Amino acid sequence: MGALLEVQDLRMHIFVRRGVVKAVDGVSFSVDEGETFGLVGESGCGKTMTCLSILKLVPQPGGRIVDGRIIFDGEDIVPKSEREMRRIRGRRISMILQDPMTSLNPAYSIGNQVGEAILIHQKMKRGTLREKVIEALRLVKIPAAEMRLRDYPHQMSGGMRQRVTGAIALGTEPSLLIADEPTTSLDVTIQAQYLNLLKEVQLKSKVAMIFVTHDLGIVARMCDKVAVMYAGRIVEKADTRELFNKPHHPYTAALMGCLPRLEAGRQRLASIPGQPPDLSDLPTGCSFAPRCTKSMDICSHEYPGETAVSDEHHVSCWLMER
Repeated sequence: MGALLEVQDLRMHIFVRRGVVKAVDGVSFSVDEGETFGLVGESGCGKTMTCLSILKLVPQPGGRIVDGRIIFDGEDIVPKSEREMRRIRGRRISMILQDPMTSLNPAYSIGNQVGEAILIHQKMKRGTLREKVIEALRLVKIPAAEMRLRDYPHQMSGGMRQRVTGAIALGTEPSLLIADEPTTSLDVTIQAQYLNLLKEVQLKSKVAMIFVTHDLGIVARMCDKVAVMYAGRIVEKADTRELFNKPHHPYTAALMGCLPRLEAGRQRLASIPGQPPDLSDLPTGCSFAPRCTKSMDICSHEYPGETAVSDEHHVSCWLMER
């Protein structure tokens, strides 16, 4: 299987009155056909903005992709016009947003909302469309799918609403699915069911997936490869098993240290001091240096280059240069 998506040195900046917000600052990664690629990090580190940049849905009027390439299915989509992107969004690349109550329209029925994307991208008659909508709802295991077509979002539970957003994204049979923290609003039991559902759907449809989360437990369960983001950059990326066994960047190790361990019994959870930096006023050098327990003088003056630990494992840290 080859790379379905290649993101090369992507930079998306938001130009505002007080300066430039470097929301995505030199991000590079690839996603192969049928695999799940995880983007993990604290809130405000650029995960969602990276995904929106792939779809060219950058914040307006100030957001712009200033550099880099997004190679999807062998074609660079950065130069494409808005009209051309509309043929790709929803059809070849779909996205599940994290809050179903804000991504579903309360004034339209479930059948209308699932059918809209299918009707736009796959012209078909009304009877055929109805069957396609029911098929999409059954794919995400909505019980009595044909009876729920006339229901509205407020008539469904949080778990069911999240399944409907999945049906909207998967109904057009995309090649790439972006799931932006799709389990945030779900309780633990429903979250586990939804993750199992996504895995089942992926096995059936062979869709590639970018899974955005701040939960390393979900990463371990869902992802084949993972990239750790901080301040708009990827600081470490690797095969999931290798990253968990041998994290090299201090930020990755700190995130791992925040996880409770079942075998440890009663324990005091670690925390990372401070907050992620303001992306419009990034510190000189490594952005994590002010919070890093292993910071050196050079960390405050110059950003480290990327070091290859192995073919699939890359780290941006001065500790790797020693």
